[in-house]
Amino acid sequence: MRRTVFNEDHEAFRETLRAFIEAEVVPVYDEWFAAGQAPRDFYYKLAELGVFGIRVDEEYGGAGIDSYKFEAVLYEETARAGVNFGGSGVHVLLGLPYLKLLATDEQKKRYLPKFVSGEEMWAIAMTEPGTGSDLAGMKTTAKLSEDGTHYVLNGSKTFITGGVHADRMIVCARTSAPTKEDRRHGISLFVVDTKAEGYSVGRKLDKLGLKTSDTAELAFVDVKVPVEDLLGEENKGFYYLGHNLASERWGIAFGAYAQAKAAVRFAKQYVQDRVVFGQTVASFQNTKFELAACQAEVDAAEAVADRATEALDAGELTPAEAASAKLFCTEVAHRVIDRCLQLHGGYGFMNEYPIARLYADNRVNRIYGGTSEIMKSIIAKDMGL
Repeated sequence: MRRTVFNEDHEAFRETLRAFIEAEVVPVYDEWFAAGQAPRDFYYKLAELGVFGIRVDEEYGGAGIDSYKFEAVLYEETARAGVNFGGSGVHVLLGLPYLKLLATDEQKKRYLPKFVSGEEMWAIAMTEPGTGSDLAGMKTTAKLSEDGTHYVLNGSKTFITGGVHADRMIVCARTSAPTKEDRRHGISLFVVDTKAEGYSVGRKLDKLGLKTSDTAELAFVDVKVPVEDLLGEENKGFYYLGHNLASERWGIAFGAYAQAKAAVRFAKQYVQDRVVFGQTVASFQNTKFELAACQAEVDAAEAVADRATEALDAGELTPAEAASAKLFCTEVAHRVIDRCLQLHGGYGFMNEYPIARLYADNRVNRIYGGTSEIMKSIIAKDMGL
């Protein structure tokens, strides 16, 4: 079926990006995998390519294109090559929406030029040990100083993607106690300089997948955050988090669909080359049926992902629709990638094959950004159940 979500500009970007990946990423990706992260200087190359500034206004050095479709192309091309760009994904997908929505003109002048150039990499710290998806239960606090010039930040965070390389961290913290009526009340967002005294990066976490993406634990001990770095209004942080979850979940959904599509590509190539019992694996009826079933699921996921993309660009993607897209695409990817790995046989279990890495990378999609169970709860609530 002919897709209508992309135009000539997107396809030109695809060609440029594909060439960039082949030249700058594929030859060194095994080194990144072994090191457990992409090198910091790689992010400057992404900045030069223009990846960080697509949705940033021109006055701050960006392209001023208010669309997520170029990011969608990036998801497809990195998955196609069996690579990822380390922790840079949170820089654009998670960090930028908060700056565009909440930053004052003065803050944008300070933050965005360095955001676009890669001089400052951004991430966001929400999850805490012991709270998981229950963001309303966070314990990290930010108390206003007596002279009113700064907040004092204390607490800890975990599972922070991009946490090792981040230069600026959007930290969620309590500025007021929750109320009996609303335990989500009292959360605020702060832009924290990771070089600030009392800010520390703990363990770089050893994950099952996404090995090239740095994920860390963070600790804050009496970190001083200037009042000028409060993002948005005090105590409205939970609302802001909810507002931006639709774009975050779209990104996970689209990325999962792209991974499923790539898995079919990897499996098709493998079974056409692999010979057993005197014939290619592709010639067996079971192989044909398995790949045909996988392709049908990918086609359906592509339609859901494309529809969500159009809705997001139009500003019409609702929380329930984003949850539905995430649930469907991530569950499809789980099934498809598993079946495609099975077609590789024993080689599918070896990390030298992209399907093995893809299998491990994909597993987190049904957890972060809200688990599949939470997505079902959101959808059910929207149904009036």
